[in-house]
Amino acid sequence: MDIQAEVVFDLVDLLGVLTNGILGGVVARQLRMDLVGFVVLAIVSGLGGGMLRDTLLQQGFPVALTNPAYLTSALAGALIAYLLVFDSKWTFRALFVADCLSVGCWAATGTVKALGAGLAWPPAILLGVVTAVGGGMIRDIAVGRLPAIFGGNTLYATSALLASALMALLSELGHPTWGMAGAIVLSAVVSVSARRFGWRLPGPANLSPSALKKLRLRPVLGRRTRRE
Repeated sequence: MDIQAEVVFDLVDLLGVLTNGILGGVVARQLRMDLVGFVVLAIVSGLGGGMLRDTLLQQGFPVALTNPAYLTSALAGALIAYLLVFDSKWTFRALFVADCLSVGCWAATGTVKALGAGLAWPPAILLGVVTAVGGGMIRDIAVGRLPAIFGGNTLYATSALLASALMALLSELGHPTWGMAGAIVLSAVVSVSARRFGWRLPGPANLSPSALKKLRLRPVLGRRTRRE
């Protein structure tokens, strides 16, 4: 990978840690936690996905523990959220865009690390998604909330899945730099578009005999009502 491109991707990666650290702090403020709560939720939110990935890969210590820039970024996010109130429309939009960029970066990083460890495409893509959404999921569980990726959200995990798949494809074709850049752009476009147009995955279907029978009866009942 080109050195300049790697520097840019590292900056996006750290921006994601900072952003999710702030988001963890925002949740702590909503729940009226003290400084310890801010720090814990910021670390979990910003570093949880990557630490979970590195633990599953068993390729040494998690990067978040060996590179001080990651922990520093998460703690900076906690401090920012502790000192400032993020209640305006523009601040939340800025955090959302930064988060969308980091999702693609984290998904691509998790995928390429898994491929480098010798895993096949499916588990590598899965670890890419885990890297991208794991921190937020652990944060929500820690405060007793249903994780947003399980429903009611606008294609957050889906954008991570698409970014991971694109990274796996281009990495196998010998273009990891393009894969990383493409994953970031694709994730951002899908996430922002989903928020703008309200795209969501469909809920559960009901194909039981009784439900299908009701569906068949509705047109008949409708025609009878119009005739009467």
